[in-house]
Amino acid sequence: MIGSREFESSLKLETERLCLDFTNTVNWHASHHPVEELPAYTDLLAWAQKVGLVTAPEAQRLARQAARRPAEAAAVLERAHALREAIFRLLSATAHRQPVQPTDLNLINTELPISLAHSRLVPAAEGYALRWPAPASADALDRMLWPVAYSAADLLTHPELLGRVGECADDRGCGYLFLDMTKNRSRRWCDMKDCGNRAKARRHYERQKRE
Repeated sequence: MIGSREFESSLKLETERLCLDFTNTVNWHASHHPVEELPAYTDLLAWAQKVGLVTAPEAQRLARQAARRPAEAAAVLERAHALREAIFRLLSATAHRQPVQPTDLNLINTELPISLAHSRLVPAAEGYALRWPAPASADALDRMLWPVAYSAADLLTHPELLGRVGECADDRGCGYLFLDMTKNRSRRWCDMKDCGNRAKARRHYERQKRE
């Protein structure tokens, strides 16, 4: 596949991959009580603007369109949630070397042709890349899902990167997904200052109890 890495490198991402950032829009994703960060279409739009998928004027225009077409906006939000959960389950299963569910692959395969139909091939620093130009799709409420679906497909089809997908080891169910780019693939936490620090403190407390 034609890589999307140059496109993703231009975005404001925490994980280096758009699809991973998207899965992390749920807090405590692997717990019994996940916290939804995108409960409304306007939240999905705010996230898309935050990471750089749409500009502020584009976001304002889409917000006005969503207000005029609330049923369509609600349907897009439902699709976004479904796509995100399918990506999360696939990558989480891969990180833990567990079997994946065909239904999750089917869902991404449903979204991928939509993404590709709106993409355009453009010259890049090395060869060519896919882009999702705004002018022809300015009123498409689902436009932020197109590069997300492609990002997932791109990651899933690059074994050298897919093998570096990890999930935070916090036993409370943090569920944060990341790319482990350390030399010895030793990363275990979303952030050493957060879940990693908690685990370190707990180990210290348990050692003190045994002494």
